Amino acid sequence: MRRQRSLPWIHRYSRPIVAGIATIGAAITAYLTAIKLSNGTAVCPIEGCDIVLSSPYAYVFGLPLSLFGLLGYLSTIVFAVAPLFVNPSEQKALRFKLESWTGLLLFAGGTAMMVFSGYLMYVLAVDIKATCIYCIASALLATSLFVLALIGREWDDIGQLFLIGTLVSMLVLVSSLALYADVNNLGAAKDSSITITTSSGNSEIALARHLKRVGAKMYGSFTCEHCQAQKESFGKEAARIINYIECNPKGKNARRDLCQAAKIQGTPAWEINGKLYQGEKSLQELADLSGYQGTREFKNSSGHGH
Repeated sequence: MRRQRSLPWIHRYSRPIVAGIATIGAAITAYLTAIKLSNGTAVCPIEGCDIVLSSPYAYVFGLPLSLFGLLGYLSTIVFAVAPLFVNPSEQKALRFKLESWTGLLLFAGGTAMMVFSGYLMYVLAVDIKATCIYCIASALLATSLFVLALIGREWDDIGQLFLIGTLVSMLVLVSSLALYADVNNLGAAKDSSITITTSSGNSEIALARHLKRVGAKMYGSFTCEHCQAQKESFGKEAARIINYIECNPKGKNARRDLCQAAKIQGTPAWEINGKLYQGEKSLQELADLSGYQGTREFKNSSGHGH
């Protein structure tokens, strides 16, 4: 008992604190996963969340990235609390072994989550150029888990710790670049996707969010000039929010099967409330067709039903 009391407080309470932080992270990622799987819109006080959560970086192997984050946080909770269920007086050896192994797993997991979050923060700043409070919160939580795993216990072999941290960091960075190789291939993207030069106003973003919320879909082709004009009318921030389906087999993330199922004869085409509308539409027309009730101070010129 004397030895227990002599332990630094962080060593005594690090695991419950880690479990609490991971529970917050699990709640955030569970909410985002539910939103993505139900095609909903996340509640967010700033405009960047929809842009980030609708970007290609928000998916891995066709599944929401938040789902993998949820699994990471749940694993962290298990590793943190597992030794606490073993009585140190009756099963001292088992408790010590559990603390050692789960301590290493918490450190490796915390390192992986922090490094990957750092990579995503770089992507937000350099590529997507938008801010997402959920992503920032998750990055802060991951960093906290890493710090607590590092200082939450006494380490006998600092060299082993440094080696594990280095290997995990390299593995995460290489895996991240491999996972997002297609997204990062900007040269290929310019050849097989629509590049948008205009920016979005608040009304364009609000309309895009509404269209996504009601399940509207835009079918297009990266070689179609009216599709280009349609996306330009939204602006690059809002265009990332709408549910765009590429029909050209040579296009990026093409879904020819969905276009055939919807019986698309030409692009662009809009599917709104179960009805198909051919041709480029003005934002006013799209607002009317979808029952949009928000502001209509659209800043970009748009088409008129070509």
